[in-house]
Amino acid sequence: MEFRTILKWFISLFQTRYKITVSFKKENGEEEDKTYISKKIITKKEKHLKFKDADDNVVEYRSASGLNYIIEDI
Repeated sequence: MEFRTILKWFISLFQTRYKITVSFKKENGEEEDKTYISKKIITKKEKHLKFKDADDNVVEYRSASGLNYIIEDI
């Protein structure tokens, strides 16, 4: 194995992970939830949520009326 790969793995053992659940209201009144595992939370505000998921993809949600989300430490 390459040294960088081993170093990244070792560092990841000590990083905090987050379980983020975002709720959406559909047009017919039903709610839909999406759950993510996150490495890092970039922005956490009432109307804006931005974070990096486990695959290093940046996920961003914005809403003029406010967001419904839950963030838990894993």
